[in-house]
Amino acid sequence: MTWGSQFFWVIYPYIILILFLVGLYYRYQTDQFGWTAKSSELLEKKKLRLGSNLFHIGIILVFFGHVGGILIPKSWLSALGVSDHLYHLMALSIGTIAGLITLIGCIILVVRRLSDVRIRRTSSFGDMLSIILLTLIVVVGMSATLFNMAGSGEFDYRETIGPWLRGVLIFRPDASLMSEVPLIFQIHVVLGLSLFAVFPFTRLVHMLSMPIKYLRRSYVVYRKRG
Repeated sequence: MTWGSQFFWVIYPYIILILFLVGLYYRYQTDQFGWTAKSSELLEKKKLRLGSNLFHIGIILVFFGHVGGILIPKSWLSALGVSDHLYHLMALSIGTIAGLITLIGCIILVVRRLSDVRIRRTSSFGDMLSIILLTLIVVVGMSATLFNMAGSGEFDYRETIGPWLRGVLIFRPDASLMSEVPLIFQIHVVLGLSLFAVFPFTRLVHMLSMPIKYLRRSYVVYRKRG
C-alpha cells in the first residue's frame, strides 16, 4: 500500500470531514445573515431561471442515484430483486439523463456568471469556485460513465467505491478497495470530497437551511393607506 493511497483513501476523507463540520459551525456562529443562496436574480433573470431549474432538478436526481448506487449495498438491491442488468440499465439511462440535465444547468450558470459584467463583479471567489468545481465534478463523472461503457461496463463501483465509502462513514476505511479503481473514477471521488471542504464557505450552505420558523410565525398584514 503506497503512501498516496493511504493519504487519499484513509486520511483525506477525514480532513474533509473536519473542515466540513468545523467550517459549518464557524460559519453559523459568525455569518448567519450570510447563510443564503445570495441570489443575483435582480441583475439577470432569464439565464438564471433556466440554468438554476435545470441544475437543481438534475442534481437532485444525481444525488439519489449516488445514494442508491454507492451507499446501499449491492446485496440489498439483489435481495429486493434488482438484478445487475436492471441496475446498470437504470443507472445508465436515468444517470445519463440526470447528468446531462445537471451539466447543461451548470454550463448556463457558469457562462452567465462569466459573461455578465454586473454579475461577475458582484461574484465572490467562493461563488466562482463552487459552480466551476460542480461543473468539473459532473464532467468527470460523465466521462467516467462513458469510460466504463467503452470498457463494456467491466468495472463495478458497487464492489469497490461503495464498500470503501461505507467504511469511511463507519471509521473503518479500506484503502485497498480503491487500488484497482480506474483513475478517472478516483479523480471523480477526490473532486467530490473536495466539494465538501469548500461547502461551508460558499453559498452551497443554503442546502442545509429549512424555513421551519415560517410555519409558526405571525402573518404579515398589508393594508392600504386611507
